[in-house]
Amino acid sequence: MRFKDFCQVLQEEGTAIQTAAHRILKQPKLSENIDQSIQLIVDRTNAGGKVILMGIGKSGKVAAKIAATMSSTGTPAIFVHPTEALHGDLGVVTKNDIVMAFSYTGNTQELLEILPFFVKKNIPIIGIGGNENSKLAKLSQFWIDAFVEKEACPHNLAPTTSTTLALALGDAFAVSILQARGFTTEDFAKNHPGGSLGKRLQLTVKDLMHPHPGNCPMIGSSATMDEVLELSTRTKLGGVLVCEKLSLLGIITDGDIRRALKHREKFFSLTAKEVMTQNPIKVSEDILAYDALRIMEERESQISVLPVVNSKNETVGILRIHDLFSNL
Repeated sequence: MRFKDFCQVLQEEGTAIQTAAHRILKQPKLSENIDQSIQLIVDRTNAGGKVILMGIGKSGKVAAKIAATMSSTGTPAIFVHPTEALHGDLGVVTKNDIVMAFSYTGNTQELLEILPFFVKKNIPIIGIGGNENSKLAKLSQFWIDAFVEKEACPHNLAPTTSTTLALALGDAFAVSILQARGFTTEDFAKNHPGGSLGKRLQLTVKDLMHPHPGNCPMIGSSATMDEVLELSTRTKLGGVLVCEKLSLLGIITDGDIRRALKHREKFFSLTAKEVMTQNPIKVSEDILAYDALRIMEERESQISVLPVVNSKNETVGILRIHDLFSNL
């Protein structure tokens, strides 16, 4: 029955997040602190500053994650370990920076030792923790209440529910700042050039299509089925485009060929025009490859190949779903 313990942790941590959201909505002062904190971060980073996130232990891990999330969504942010800051890392601090400090007790000694430096330099502090009477709360220009009734740990010792809530609050800040900035999908793509996410946000149909001229199987409407089969077999892309010059008339897929074979003895007397699917779905070479994949998948019958056209509606290539799966 271990799964019950497992699910109980999920329920308790989810409840803590919901409780915090209700608390924010019901307390005007807390809501005001959050609104002003978000605006201050936007103003300071627009002026060339950054968010300095700090914390010790588990709270430090949360702060580091939020720093990464903010940076990836257009808000300059770094994690600075409080102890390392006391030994030289404060060199990264500039006048327009803002500090976001995580500590559930609000009395973590290593963190408190560094905060007077920021106060002296008039660098605002946003404190996030569970004790509104703590030293961190008193040093903070804005205090964000992250109180939880109890930890998910059965001994109420290991930081679990409290760190989950702190992480959720940090994510909420990052997303709210993103929206306040008007941060777009294109902006997001610039910060994610690598990995599957980068490909999803940057690869276009043009990057993955089989182009014309090149390996794109293209044939005239009067071509015989002998010619269609020869071209289809040679290119092995699952479809042949039927065109008049560069004007797309239709497409002959492997499925079209199988259906035409029902005519048996008449098959080889048929022309490309008689077998093709007219007015097929097509895509622009400039759209994201991920969007093309959605077009091909989100149908009752999945499309395996798509004709590709340019801004002049000229046929410029063919796109296979296999190539999309291989790259996204």
